[in-house]
Amino acid sequence: QVQLVESGGGLVQAGGSLTLSCTASGRASSSYPMAWFRQAPEKERAFVSALSWNSRRILHTDSVKDRFTIFRDNAKNTLYLQMSSLKPEDTAVYYCAATRSPHVVPPTTPADYDYWGQGTQVTVSS
Repeated sequence: QVQLVESGGGLVQAGGSLTLSCTASGRASSSYPMAWFRQAPEKERAFVSALSWNSRRILHTDSVKDRFTIFRDNAKNTLYLQMSSLKPEDTAVYYCAATRSPHVVPPTTPADYDYWGQGTQVTVSS
């Protein structure tokens, strides 16, 4: 079993930056593909960024390319999402997720992930 705990959310002005962290428990978690999703009010959970266990494959949704960076430190069992040039439309609850399946290319749909954190709120004011 893997438990994921996010932190780092908060309130920031448009154009600002935040870095989210997701710490995983469980011996095998460093070998799992991981991802960030977000869910805005009254919207479905949406893919943000994902990376393979060895960080060789990285994916971003188009709206965050060149603004967000996903990376992981397997020695610390921690996944990060560095967000810059934040926009009001980035406001959402951000979730990290991990999958047991050995995907070479990390999946981008929520149904493909087995473990989820509780979420952390990111609010971007205009």
